[in-house]
Amino acid sequence: MPTPHNNAKKGDIAKTVLMPGDPLRAKFIAENYLEKPVCYNEVRGMLGFTGTYKGVPVSVQGSGMGMPSIGIYSYELYNEYNVENIIRVGTAGAIADNVSLRDVIIGVSASTNSNFASQYRLPGTYAPTASWKLVSAAVRAAEKKNCVFHAGNILSSDTFYDDADSLAEWNKMGVLAIEMEAAALYMNAARAGKNALCILTVSDCPLKGESTTAEERRTSFRDMMEISLETAISV
Repeated sequence: MPTPHNNAKKGDIAKTVLMPGDPLRAKFIAENYLEKPVCYNEVRGMLGFTGTYKGVPVSVQGSGMGMPSIGIYSYELYNEYNVENIIRVGTAGAIADNVSLRDVIIGVSASTNSNFASQYRLPGTYAPTASWKLVSAAVRAAEKKNCVFHAGNILSSDTFYDDADSLAEWNKMGVLAIEMEAAALYMNAARAGKNALCILTVSDCPLKGESTTAEERRTSFRDMMEISLETAISV
């Protein structure tokens, strides 16, 4: 049952999907962690693979950048391919003072400046939230790895180049980091009655002027990848 954005057939995609923004990170995860990965999607270059991790079927697929893009791909995975769990595996810019380059962040909730929620015609402000069973599994996996991680509120922004320069204002509210996809993923999951989580690695500290390279972002953030895989096989 292909869609306009995914040429996978029924049964090609596992119940749990890891979803990095960069399709080349999806390829890296598949080739380095999954056993016998098979590519099920190449439409628009948004690579998707299914294999097994420690004997459990797991898929990994790129989402592209921004809430409109992950909104399309996650909607189709939940509603057309019967996926139950999506774990975003992404990068973020640090906002909180105690968050440093290469720290892992588990996004319990996702504040946003997006108008994505307007489609639901809600009589108030919706708070996009991760699924507790995925959050708790990710925290256990991070503690077992003994890596530096933070769990809390993140910001999903529609703007990468922010003319308002508003990060300092979000810092005052205790937001950990900024990224561009989680809020839409959490809303799609809620509407479909499915599960979602965003696990991030800090690739940039814009308030401190620190950053990593594109190659580092694609291949070296292994704590995040391994926490996500351990979470995937535990649910």
